[in-house]
Order: sequence, then C-alpha cells, then structure tokens
Amino acid sequence: MSQTSLDDDELFGEAANEMRSDVEASLAEARGALPDGDAVWDVDADNTLGVLNALKGALDVVDAEDSLRDAKKWYTMGERADAFEDADDLAEEIETVEDLISDVEDAREQVGDLTSTIPQLRSTLEEFEDESADADADTDADAGEAEA
Repeated sequence: MSQTSLDDDELFGEAANEMRSDVEASLAEARGALPDGDAVWDVDADNTLGVLNALKGALDVVDAEDSLRDAKKWYTMGERADAFEDADDLAEEIETVEDLISDVEDAREQVGDLTSTIPQLRSTLEEFEDESADADADTDADAGEAEA
C-alpha cells in the first residue's frame, strides 16, 4: 500500500471520529437546551393566564431543535460516507431526543391553545353571570310588583 493511501485512510478515520464527536456534541447541546422538569412544574404567576404564559415560555425548544438538526446533519453525512463503524447508539439517541422534543412541542401547542381559550372563556362566563344576575333581579322585581 502506498503512503498516499495510508494517509488517506488515516485522514478518513480522523474525519469520521470528528463527525461522531460533532454528532455527540450537538446531541449534548440539544439535551441541555430542553427545559428541565422544575421549569415546567414550578411557575410564579398571579393568575391562570400568567401560569399558562410562563409554562408556554418554559416549553420553548427552538435551541434544542437547532442542535438536533446539526446532530442529524452530521449523522447523515457520516452514514452516507459509511464513516461510522457502529452508529446504532447515535441513531437511538437522535430518535430519543427527537421524540422528547416532539412531546414538548405538543405540550406547548396545547398550552398555547389554552392561553388563547381561557380569556375568552372567562369573558363568556362573566357575561353569563351578569345575565343571570339581571334575570334574578328582574324576577325579584316582578315578584315585588305582584305582591303590591
């Protein structure tokens, strides 16, 4: 084997190791960018809407998505180049992080729906209460006139 091909194989091995390191680093960044349990569980707010807005903010995963995208990009490059000897662990970790991000995004969407629904529900309930109070007042007034 010539010196050139030996150097090429060595360079390819180094590149493959660097790609794997990049994938692992991006996955670590993605995991680190996910919200922690306390941020989702413990919120400080004065009312329901404040709680929902704080929760929605805590469920932001944009940075995690960006890091996962980088991990998937480098993983795909390495797979297509057949650079990884064993990449099953990387594929599993990518899938795990991707599933968790999806779950957090689903929860954020549900909280967003509630955030837009709760104020309208409150208004509707207040209007109903006002109408009920007016109806009760009218009934009491009618009863008073009938007695007189």
